[in-house]
Amino acid sequence: MAGNVAKRLDGRWRARYRDDTGKERARHFERKIEAQRWLDEIASSVLTGDYVDPEHGQISFAEFYAEWSARQVWADGTRIAADAAAGAVPFAAVPLAALRRSHVEQWVKAMSVRLAPTTVRTRYNYVAICLRGAVGDRIIAHSPADGVRLPKVRRAAVAMTIPSPQQVGEAIAVAPGPFGAYIAVCAFAGLRQGEANGLQVRDIDFLRRTLSVARQIQGNTRSNAQVGLPKAGSERVVYIPEALTTLLSEHVATHGTHGTDAWLFGDDATRLNRNSAGHLWRGVRVACGMDDFTLHDLRHFYASGLIAAGCDVVTVQRSLGHSAPSITLDTYAHLWSTAEDRTRAAAAGLMDAASRDRNQSAERR
Repeated sequence: MAGNVAKRLDGRWRARYRDDTGKERARHFERKIEAQRWLDEIASSVLTGDYVDPEHGQISFAEFYAEWSARQVWADGTRIAADAAAGAVPFAAVPLAALRRSHVEQWVKAMSVRLAPTTVRTRYNYVAICLRGAVGDRIIAHSPADGVRLPKVRRAAVAMTIPSPQQVGEAIAVAPGPFGAYIAVCAFAGLRQGEANGLQVRDIDFLRRTLSVARQIQGNTRSNAQVGLPKAGSERVVYIPEALTTLLSEHVATHGTHGTDAWLFGDDATRLNRNSAGHLWRGVRVACGMDDFTLHDLRHFYASGLIAAGCDVVTVQRSLGHSAPSITLDTYAHLWSTAEDRTRAAAAGLMDAASRDRNQSAERR
């Protein structure tokens, strides 16, 4: 990179260079040492591969996100979540070259006041990925999201709430009309809310007692709800108990199905979405005193039952539709018995056996 520093007639110093396209770039400084320092920094960035065209950084975050997100291979649900995160940033109109870590820090802090730590982290991650894309496109040299501290997420063992079987049974009993069957497929088949919303009667094999998870309803309202594939790796067949197939059969006989696709839940005008299902669940919570529990806690209830019954990690992973066993362990590791538990149980068994043998010996004497 050719460059030089020269004094102008007005006494200021001009540093200039030509970039790899041959275009001249220049800046003016009050002192020669400042001009030389800027030129040295440019030369160093060229050598290290960090050089970016100063004009590229004038694009705003919102403008770059629109271009960048259009190139991403995303499922519909991912795109909705990413758009929501990018649309919530207060620095949407700030040019990328002017974006500082302080902008991102202030945004994270503001979110932390009103949103759960997991939600803050999810939104931050989408924005951080976008900014890394800007680095990859050589629009900015470094991401201003790097190094930003995020709120701590409570450990699963502390944060997870799991209803008791008695509470789940009461919730099904007090649920209005067809919503009892909805609660049942969440609690006894481990379906996510969107997966339960997307169930059709053809997904239930009443003879083989299986339930196929083949789609989900994405979106929070009637206007933006849409049918999509389950989360990556979540398409699966769930083996369900006979009691659940009976309950679903009774549900169809009593309430029927809806639309030409025979949806299990909702009505002929619309299918259940996140908000409408959540509204029904809040009514159930009030009716049976389960204010501490969410619909997603029914999925935890199902997982805890599988683990308590002795199912291994892979079995639980496949039943829940996790894309990898590591996700299952990260979420539910605290529910599996530990080595200490197994050691105590084994030792207790030895003591019981020894006690029985001692008592039998005493009786023979």
